Amino acid sequence: MVTLAVENLYRTFGKTKALDGVTFEVNSGEIFGFVGSNGAGKTTTMRIIMGVLAPDSGSVLWDGKPITHQERSHIGYMPEERGLYPKMHVGAQLTYLARLQGLSPAAAKKAAHDWADRLGIGSRMKDEVQKLSLGNQQRVQLAAALVASPQALILDEPFSGLDPVAVEVMSSVLQERAAAGVPVIFSSHQLDLVERISNRVGIISAGRMVAVGTIEQLRATDRPQWTLDGAHHTHWASRLPNAKVIATGPTAGGFHTIIETQGGDGQEVLAAALTAGPVREFSQNKPHLTDLYRHVVQTDTNS
Repeated sequence: MVTLAVENLYRTFGKTKALDGVTFEVNSGEIFGFVGSNGAGKTTTMRIIMGVLAPDSGSVLWDGKPITHQERSHIGYMPEERGLYPKMHVGAQLTYLARLQGLSPAAAKKAAHDWADRLGIGSRMKDEVQKLSLGNQQRVQLAAALVASPQALILDEPFSGLDPVAVEVMSSVLQERAAAGVPVIFSSHQLDLVERISNRVGIISAGRMVAVGTIEQLRATDRPQWTLDGAHHTHWASRLPNAKVIATGPTAGGFHTIIETQGGDGQEVLAAALTAGPVREFSQNKPHLTDLYRHVVQTDTNS
């Protein structure tokens, strides 16, 4: 089993600081969602892991030791820009790429057909890549990353341009590979998808990692919010110390209210609301990854 880590990566392009001390690790069987705006440093980090670029300083580690060319050859890499031969047939191309990674002719051919079938392009094996739709080209690109049973996966925007059915197929494949012990790093702007399939998430902004953790860890805050639906107005909230009403509005027979507190488990909020009348709904208002991303990036930008 493999742990893939980057430690204190720095990289500049002219006067632009592309990476500023990027550090994170991905363990065996873990899907790591890597998110950030365009130009934040995701692709540069992935290229350094793969040896396409060299860092100004910092390290890429494979099980705690500096990564070698041999170990990089066991990583399935999917670049954002398609790295396929456009005039080559799909089947021949996948077989060729599998052979480059050490598979025998028979094993390479079988792996090419197996992954093409799994990804829904088995009927296109004799077609030139350039004649496929962009979505099917994306499936071929993923098959190329998987065809030699890699020990780790690094995928730059693998869901770009895919229809919902293809997104589900690719999501299942990544989860299957992780379940088999493969560490997976993927970048995406589809934050709802990242939230759904990732074990941990890293948010990068202007070349710096501004948040790393599980969704629950990223949701942790000293100012939680609580949602209530009750048959009364929010006059009771004024009795709560260190609390404020974020939003309120009428519903059928009552009011829907969001309260922000300074810490606590919400029981004081519920108790105060119950003194004013019945409460039909009470829950913690947990932010989605989109909200977390917006918050940490804006905080980093304004700091």
